[in-house]
Amino acid sequence: MWAEWTIATKFLREGRTQSVLILVGIGVGVAVLVFLSALITGLQQNIIDRTLGTQPHIKIQPPQERNLIVLPPPGTTQLVLETQRAQRLRSINNWQQVRDVLETLPQLTAVSPVVSGPAFVRRGEALLPVALLGIDPERYRRIIAVQDELVAGTFRIGAGDAVIGRQLAADLGVRVGDKVRVDGGQGRESVVNVAGIFELGVRELDARYLYLDMKQVQSLLELPGAATGIDVKVRDIFAAQDVAARLARLTGLRAESWIETNAQLMNALRSQSLSTQMIGLFVALSVALGIASVLSVSVVQRTRDIGILRAMGTTRQQMLRVFLIQGAVFGLVGSLVGGAAGYGLVTAFNVLGPKLFPIPMSPWLLVLAAALATVTGVLSAAVPARRAAALDPAEAIRHV
Repeated sequence: MWAEWTIATKFLREGRTQSVLILVGIGVGVAVLVFLSALITGLQQNIIDRTLGTQPHIKIQPPQERNLIVLPPPGTTQLVLETQRAQRLRSINNWQQVRDVLETLPQLTAVSPVVSGPAFVRRGEALLPVALLGIDPERYRRIIAVQDELVAGTFRIGAGDAVIGRQLAADLGVRVGDKVRVDGGQGRESVVNVAGIFELGVRELDARYLYLDMKQVQSLLELPGAATGIDVKVRDIFAAQDVAARLARLTGLRAESWIETNAQLMNALRSQSLSTQMIGLFVALSVALGIASVLSVSVVQRTRDIGILRAMGTTRQQMLRVFLIQGAVFGLVGSLVGGAAGYGLVTAFNVLGPKLFPIPMSPWLLVLAAALATVTGVLSAAVPARRAAALDPAEAIRHV
């Protein structure tokens, strides 16, 4: 193998201009692949964080109520107009046992019961509709990190303390420490203290969400000891649909994943992933064509040299390996140059670019890019290598 390596590097040095040009071409292609792959990954992660940062991965709720159809007496016909029954607030039967079972599943990382329902909040003359959420703070903060989104006050819930959205606080004209009256209907009211104000970045949530202790919301909604849903966080967010289906079979309840409620987002993420694959395909194609063309020209230019080497005892297999080594060197060195350039572009974007979102730089991306370019280099060198190995020594020496 040392003889093949020596001949291959000698050929590369003699065609220095061609070697430099093809290395630059490969480097540019790999740099584009690395930078755009990292950029799309960062964009996807940013979108997912913003979307799933305000909602659980899976919502488990009671099954929908259905109309009860009474069968007519035998021998008679009855026309029935079946319409969807209006849904009322209902709790999950034995939700404590369901919660305990869910916490044993390895696919789940957090489980939090929730009591939610509509209400009104008033302060002075202002009266606004809100969505009450009764939570267990320690459990819920592992589902949605509301405590990290506070713009004022503290994440303190219980003993009459509440945390509300920034837009709701602005509409009511309240600040931390002020009190508001929550009306759950039918005379069920409670005065709560605003302990914290959050901003999730979604206007509707910031204008409607009001977090309270579970017991207080149970009292306001007349659901003693109840939980209207269980929020779940999964280990693999892209497996949420399959996990939700399994939870529905396991519990007999409705389980809705974030993928169902964000179908357009999933289509966008799939499109972005497809675009990354297409970029990689075209980069590999351009690298293959460049290396194949350069080595094909090299075979023509060095026909006499190849003939002399063959006459001196170099075997077909050795000559084949000479050009395969050249292809591998082109791919590997070009990918290293391109990987360094791509890493520099990512660093420049994170440091000097607009603070839109950070671009993560995984070392595995550089490894995969280098492997792709190297393998492509070897494969693209196969055709000119076989041509060189197939040359007849006598005819090659006479070549002008």
